[in-house]
Amino acid sequence: MRALITGGAGFIGSHLAERILRSGNEVLLLDNLSTGSKENISPLEKYDRARFILGAVENRVLLAELVDECDIIFHLAAAVGVRLIVESPVHTIQTNVAGTHLVLEAAAEKRKLVFLASSSEVYGKNANVPFDEDADLVLGPTTKGRWSYAASKAVDEFLALAYWKEKNLPVIVGRFFNTVGPRQTDRYGMVMPALIRQALAGLPLTVFGSGKQSRCFCDVQDCVEAIVRLVSTDRAVGEVINVGSDREITIEALAELIRERTASPSDITYIPYERAYEPGFEDMPRRVPSLRKLERLTGFRPQIRLADTIDRVARFMAEKEEMRLAAATL
Repeated sequence: MRALITGGAGFIGSHLAERILRSGNEVLLLDNLSTGSKENISPLEKYDRARFILGAVENRVLLAELVDECDIIFHLAAAVGVRLIVESPVHTIQTNVAGTHLVLEAAAEKRKLVFLASSSEVYGKNANVPFDEDADLVLGPTTKGRWSYAASKAVDEFLALAYWKEKNLPVIVGRFFNTVGPRQTDRYGMVMPALIRQALAGLPLTVFGSGKQSRCFCDVQDCVEAIVRLVSTDRAVGEVINVGSDREITIEALAELIRERTASPSDITYIPYERAYEPGFEDMPRRVPSLRKLERLTGFRPQIRLADTIDRVARFMAEKEEMRLAAATL
């Protein structure tokens, strides 16, 4: 099998590529490096079955060539992170909607299976947890840029399912819930790498809002395993499936756990959302997936403990900093 991963140099994309390569398959990684990094895919250099292509899905000719070469498409390229979404709503909408449309259009020409990465953000302000895949999507007003990402990913899903129903293109939509692990950057507002970086540096751990808001964090290895299992079953085609952990933790408790696991002396400080993002910023108090559909289709549930993920991320960051300091002294 030869897989095409758009956003292949990103956090999840690079881990997915590694998993596919370990299975003896080939991988084409397409990335424009706007948020991805060549550093993320450096562990793949030992494989002669991996090929990195610098480019964007908006390049129709290049995309068509790569789709023609592959057997399956994992469309992970997207604008990511709350900070980037708030600061660049035009980029967010264009990247997500236009990019997805081009991928689906190219895939439909060759009838290639597409796995589309969506987001738990689409549930918006729905308060009925855990979220079932057929639950209503409750979004805020269009005057709040914060909701542009959720709306764009919902349109992505509508497009994918429309291609399945109208053009018989096999698609699978995975709604990711707070995937975490090594290689994830904190540049775009990702909470766990930000808190771990602060803890390792002895800086105050910054928690936005009251810290009572809760999330479910899924280790990237579990996320990737779920993806691989989903594309391996025909029953997932034409379906939307939650992908994540259902073990809930408040952001305040997450900061405490990170402080404990890293033996950090850092204090926890609280920053109002208005200072962190924009006036009137809205956040959801809870976001918990129902995993019944994932388990029914694949027999799999995420298993890696949050504490173990924190330990791995902390080691990764500490080693990366040691390498940076060593290089600076040369």
